[in-house]
Amino acid sequence: MGIFSFAKDIGDKIFNRDKKEAATEQAPVATQAAPAEPTAQEIANLLLARIQAQNVNIAGLKVNYNGDTDTVTLEGTAKTQEDRERARLAVGNVQHVETVVDNIEVEAPAEESRFYTVKSGDNLSKIAKEMYGNANDYMKIFDANKPMLSHPDKIYVGQVLRIPA
Repeated sequence: MGIFSFAKDIGDKIFNRDKKEAATEQAPVATQAAPAEPTAQEIANLLLARIQAQNVNIAGLKVNYNGDTDTVTLEGTAKTQEDRERARLAVGNVQHVETVVDNIEVEAPAEESRFYTVKSGDNLSKIAKEMYGNANDYMKIFDANKPMLSHPDKIYVGQVLRIPA
């Protein structure tokens, strides 16, 4: 359990909290009504769906989103430490999420993985060389972050990756 920080201005854009401002800038005020900004519950539901797409096994999973602080709180009981970490990263690597409060319990506690924040010029081989001493171990990192990563070359600056032992 703990509190984890992420870069809120980058990440996957699964919701657009700035729709109202964008619509106002694009059209004259009198001709177009701005779309409603998604509610905290709608955002929490999108984040829950994102976690579920990671094929994690977490019983009683609850996701809460606070738009005032850009904080996501996770609760439930995970089968493994890996499931817990994948859920945390699934929501943390989303634009407009700055903090993840991880209150997920783990049935079989294990050592936590290391995490790596992607920097400019990084690729998985370079990260593998730094973390494991062998650039050819990049597939360990790729496999540990699937399906969040769809291809070994599709990482972005600021993204947080799970680095298994």
